[in-house]
This record gives sequence, structure tokens and C-alpha cells, in this order.
Amino acid sequence: MVRSGMRAASVYFQTMGDVLSLDLEHKAAALRQFLGAAVREHRRVVYASSLGAEAMVLTDIIATHLPEIDIFSIDTGRLPEETYELLARLDTRYGARIRLVYPDSMGLQALVSAQGINGFQGSVGARMSCCQARKVEPFKRAIEGFRAWVTGVRREQSPLRAQGNAEVWDAEYGLYKLSPLLDWTEAQIWQYIHARQLPYNALHDRRYPSIGCAPCTRSVEPGEDWRSGRWWWEESQARECGLHPGVRHAQVAGVSR
Repeated sequence: MVRSGMRAASVYFQTMGDVLSLDLEHKAAALRQFLGAAVREHRRVVYASSLGAEAMVLTDIIATHLPEIDIFSIDTGRLPEETYELLARLDTRYGARIRLVYPDSMGLQALVSAQGINGFQGSVGARMSCCQARKVEPFKRAIEGFRAWVTGVRREQSPLRAQGNAEVWDAEYGLYKLSPLLDWTEAQIWQYIHARQLPYNALHDRRYPSIGCAPCTRSVEPGEDWRSGRWWWEESQARECGLHPGVRHAQVAGVSR
């Protein structure tokens, strides 16, 4: 999805004011109700935080209103320094609420021995192997025992994500996938962040709409695709790490869609 004239996030959306609009208050209330209902239905719910802008909204709502939901994030070992600084600010605001999960050390050692330190740039397959070891494998361990996981996926982010549903049965991982921000716009995400004075990754102010590992992320120029800053050396337009491998045929609340 192409953005036109994307500016620094904290500047662009500050003009929208420091209070939530009535519409956004309603959306935030609906999000709380959605997740509350998910906890009642699924009992064990976990939020997999990307630490992006969407994650700041979800972390604030979950940490403030839904203590039953576990929060974790994956430290791949290659995160930007700004992401670690954000984690420290989140700890200050919410306490030790975010559980950090790490790649398997032996698997990571084998990967680096086989590929070299930056071997992931050699091919899409090599990059996916790196994502598998640094993200997917620890993610699978982190969601064990849970019946539903929460994501910050939004329709605006990519054509694939635009086809998603708020709740689907995720056959890949064997639990329900919940996307309560699906219909939120980027403007609404940033209005919420500014109104609540939430911490966020400083790289967003440097034209990084999507932030992953440091060597695999760059800034995005005005008019470029939202995901073009991730694995930019690849030609594929469907740039994903493997946690969201595409639109799957899924059952939603028992009904096939």
C-alpha cells in the first residue's frame, strides 16, 4: 500500500490534538470489550508485541485494563539500540509487564556457522531461515499453552493484511489469532499515542514505519510502500518474517469465511 508524503510520525499527527476524538474513544472501548470477551471465551490469551506503534496502543490497553493477558516480545539479538531504549521506557511505565523471549542459542549458533553473520542477505531462503531461528522458533515456544494470540495487524499495512479478519483459527500454530486493530488507521494509532503520551520507538520519527532487526530495516521515503523498508534488497512485495505467512483459509468463530 503506497503512502503519500509520510512525514515524521510525532510531527505529522501532533496537529490532530492531544485528546481522543469521540470516535476513537468508541474504538478504544470496543477494543477493550473485544479483548475482554476473548479472555472470557479463550481464558489463556497472549499478546505478541512487535514493539511498533500499534504495539504501544495494545500494550497500554492490555497493561491498563486487561491484566489477564500475557505480553511477550522477541529479542532476536539484532534489534536496533532504539528498540532496547523503548523497552526500558516501557518497563518504567508499566513495570515488568513484557516478557522477553530469546532464540534457542544452539540453533542460532548453527545458523550463523552455516550462513555467516549477515548471510541472510544471500537469498530469500537464507533470510527466511534467519527469521525462522530468530523469530518463529521463539514465538512458537512463547505461545505454548495459550488458546489465542493477539496481533497488531492492520488492513492499511499491506494488501495481504487487508484481507484479514479480527478473529481466525490459526491452523499454523493451533490457536486463535486476534487482530483487534484491524480497522484502525495510522492516524488513529498516532492520535492515541499522543493523547496518552505513550513511549514509542524513536526510529518512527526518522521515517521507519515498520521496525525489525537493525540490519534488515531502513527508512522509507515519501510515496514508498509501508513494508519497503523491511528486507529492502528483496524483490518480493510480500515481505513477511513468517509469523504472518499470508492469508490462510480459516474458520472464524466456527464459521468458514
